[in-house]
Amino acid sequence: MIRFLSHRLLSGLIVIVGVSVLIFLLARVIPGDPARLALGPEASNEQVEAMRQQMGFDRPLVEQYARFITGAVQFDFGRSLYTDQPVSSDIAAGFPATLELVLYSGLSMTILGVGLGIASAHYKDRWLDNAARLFSLLGVALPNFVWALLMMIVLAFWYQWLPLSGRLSEWLTPPPHVTGLYTVDALIAGQWGVALDALLHIILPAFALSLSGMAQISRLTRTNMVDSYDRPYVEFARAYGLSETSVAFKWALRPALIPTLMILGMQIVALLGNAFLVETIFMWPGLAKYGVNAIVRKDLNAVVGVVMVISFFFVLVNMIVDTVVSFIDPKIRLKSS
Repeated sequence: MIRFLSHRLLSGLIVIVGVSVLIFLLARVIPGDPARLALGPEASNEQVEAMRQQMGFDRPLVEQYARFITGAVQFDFGRSLYTDQPVSSDIAAGFPATLELVLYSGLSMTILGVGLGIASAHYKDRWLDNAARLFSLLGVALPNFVWALLMMIVLAFWYQWLPLSGRLSEWLTPPPHVTGLYTVDALIAGQWGVALDALLHIILPAFALSLSGMAQISRLTRTNMVDSYDRPYVEFARAYGLSETSVAFKWALRPALIPTLMILGMQIVALLGNAFLVETIFMWPGLAKYGVNAIVRKDLNAVVGVVMVISFFFVLVNMIVDTVVSFIDPKIRLKSS
């Protein structure tokens, strides 16, 4: 097991280093002088040159990368050209909101997607399976931002069942900061009304963000479950007199979950990439929206910081998924070792 985890950790480090090299080089070749952007169009050439020296752009490329990677390890990406604050502070302020959104999206995608897939396989070719197939087709065909707009119009505008935007109602004070996740911090502080309000605010954006992945997970789970039902050991379990519930969850689900979990890990990471449109539509003050604004404003330090954080999150989630899969199917761990 230690050898397996060491191999995964080494692979993750290689990915992070590769991403750091690519984003560093990209930040150096895109049009626009960061020093000029930082000082504005009215700055003199002497001021711009002094700023370039201050930012280290007059030094050899290798030395620039060494300074960059040293700062990245210390979570120091320089100052934002737009907010004039350390990028690490901006990321720390926006990441909890995006993390909370991704966690609830991943949770709903996992529970509802896998549950719908199991039910579809159990009632194969019946009305529930057909309805789930239609849902999957619509979920994959329509982008997340379309679902976000539709749910906003129907559930927030027409029926007013759920809040329209933001993380919390304007008349409420955010809970004391512990994790940055409003629902968790409010529960820790015993502020039940604030926790409920934060939960209601996150339902629409989380569900809109998770719908596409949920549709794919449900179809994949259904396909794998149907395949498992046809295996000899499942037929033997039925012949032995075990109940259908025991057959489904003990014998058919476990092998069906392995490919589903692998795809699920990638889907959860993809939520970060898809979050920027959902955060913009629901005015969710998260990291994805901050990253898009940084790209539009050519705030290179902010762009680099956001990409590095997302890369680390990608590696972390994949390591967790690989570890869970290795416990479910030891053959994967043995083959890797």
